[in-house]
Parts: sequence; structure tokens; C-alpha cells
Amino acid sequence: MADTPKIEISRRGFLKGAGITAATGVIESANAFARDAKGALHGAQTIGPDALPIKLHINGRELAVSVEPRYTLAETLRDNLGLTGTKVVCDRGSCSACTVWIDNVPALACMTLAVDAVGREITTIEGLSHGDTMHSVQAAFVKHDAMQCGFCTPGMVMSCAALLERNPTPKLDDVKHAVSGNLCRCGTYPKVFAATLDAAQQRAQASGLVNLDTGREA
Repeated sequence: MADTPKIEISRRGFLKGAGITAATGVIESANAFARDAKGALHGAQTIGPDALPIKLHINGRELAVSVEPRYTLAETLRDNLGLTGTKVVCDRGSCSACTVWIDNVPALACMTLAVDAVGREITTIEGLSHGDTMHSVQAAFVKHDAMQCGFCTPGMVMSCAALLERNPTPKLDDVKHAVSGNLCRCGTYPKVFAATLDAAQQRAQASGLVNLDTGREA
């Protein structure tokens, strides 16, 4: 019986062959990804660049407005709807002055497109009060003089009020964490902390929860 011929594979040849196989796999995967992406884009709805009519649910009301798709929620609130309580300071999501609630969660209005807020429940600083009655956090900010220039104040109030909604009896560290993203260039943080804790105490006593000074039932 004839000897079976030996196939010799050099190290260089092996690596070359493995590289070709891997490259082929990558190319095939890339082609498949491109086909999927093209299909997704083909079925996507394109809007703009012209203004389009949308409806926003703000402070318990449905408001109709016409905005370009590039408009942020902060711009829409201030420029189109006259809700100027929401401030725009940095306009890049680093100071939190523009904080509003979207579905009861604090969010940056300058980093949210107005069209992305359609169908969501939006609460601004104007929506915290009930007529002439201020929200407990707003009243505490006035009592403790927890504002100076005022630009950061609406965002601070929204963050602190959201904290009390999810934690009625916060500690000082909880308040510090809640406003850790809110920048106050005037340095009124100690008064913000005091106002929020005072508001929490007033709410707790009014509802018969806990006296935050003693930890006992009120």
C-alpha cells in the first residue's frame, strides 16, 4: 500500500490561514449588521426639519405646541409655552438648573428633546404649588432664605421635592445626595439642606409620621 503523502503546514501558513478565516467571519458579520441597520432605517419614521405639532402633558394639562424636532424640552417650556420657571444655565446637562419631573422622576429639560416628552407626564416648578399655596419645599426655601441669585433655585426645589416624594423622612446625607448634581454658584447648600429637612419635618408632623428631631412618633 502506497504511503499517504504528508501535508506539512508551516507556522506562517497556519497563521495566515487562521487570519483569513477570522477576517471572512468578521466581514460576513459586518455585512449582516449593515443589512439589519439598513432595514431598520428603511422602516423608521423621519420627522423634520420643519416644525411639527405635538401635545405635551404639563402640570396636569395637555398643551398643544408646534416645535422643530431639534428643540429641547427646556426651550419649548420657556420659548413656546411661557413656563419660564425652568431655567437654562449651562445648557449641557452639568448644572441641573433645568430640572423638571418626567413621570415623577427628576430629569434635565435641556438634555431632553420636546418630541421625546410626548406622552409623558411633565411637572415643572410652576406645577408644584396649588394656586397661591406653595409646596412645602418652596415655603421652606423662603423661610430659610435658601436662594441668592435664583438661577439654580427651581432645579434645587424640584430635586428636593422629588426626594420627599420618595423618602418622606430623609437624613442630611439623603438631601446631599439628592442635590449632588445641582450646581449652586452662590454656595447656599447649607440653607438648601436645612430647608429640605425642615420641609420634611413639617410634612411628617402634619401627617402624623415621625418627629425627625427625636425619632419618636409625633
